Amino acid sequence: MNDIVTLSTDDLGIATVTLNRPEKKNAWALDTFRMLGEIGDGLKSQDGLRAVILTGADGCFSSGIDLAVFGEFSRRMEDIRAQMRNPPPGEVANHFQKPVTVWSELSVPVIAAIQGVCFGAGMQLALGADFRLAAPDTKFSIMESRWGLIPDMGITRSLPKLLRADQAKELMMTGRIFSGPEAHEMGLVTRLTDDPLAAAQEMAKGLVGQSPDALSGAKALVDQAWLMDAPQSLSLEALLQSEILGSPNQAEAVAASLQKRPGKY
Repeated sequence: MNDIVTLSTDDLGIATVTLNRPEKKNAWALDTFRMLGEIGDGLKSQDGLRAVILTGADGCFSSGIDLAVFGEFSRRMEDIRAQMRNPPPGEVANHFQKPVTVWSELSVPVIAAIQGVCFGAGMQLALGADFRLAAPDTKFSIMESRWGLIPDMGITRSLPKLLRADQAKELMMTGRIFSGPEAHEMGLVTRLTDDPLAAAQEMAKGLVGQSPDALSGAKALVDQAWLMDAPQSLSLEALLQSEILGSPNQAEAVAASLQKRPGKY
């Protein structure tokens, strides 16, 4: 199996899912979407699972989607739009949302251990966890606007629980890069720590000592008490993104970003 995403589980039932493209700062290839979704689904039925840690190889969480993916999108744009608008049978999330939303479908706690950069798709993955432990020098960004897009990987399920509407709009519209302390101050990060992976492992071990029924119940209580239901919010993400993707303005946003110049819209 391609090892761009790896899975390991220890004797305590703590699974660690690692984005494993360190030479690309763990940028997402198309296979990353599939593998994260499949690993998440597989963990639902894993005996003895007690907690999950999401992390990135070599001290970097994720720089977001590999730009090569946009080239693959352009060669089959109508197919990609159809995948966005039509989730697989029996699913609420589409193929591109599943890698992020699947972690909320697990009954166990999910902890993101974040350092280096946490951009775009990586940021949305981190937001899909129950907890985010980050190094102070981590750089964050909801970066999709730089490519003329909106974030559409389940962010309507996560961000409204954490930020005011004006804060969310500012980060989404500007795509600016911000620091670990600012992310913590806003409420996007649960805790700052110099060693996020070690802290996540310690937290997971502590949670293993709690009743799994109490943990799953607390997770369900909080997750089900917030905002628009999943079919509505995920469908809205998919519809808006499928209309934007491949448009002239989106193509110009990519060109301007790559050429480091102002966009001409």
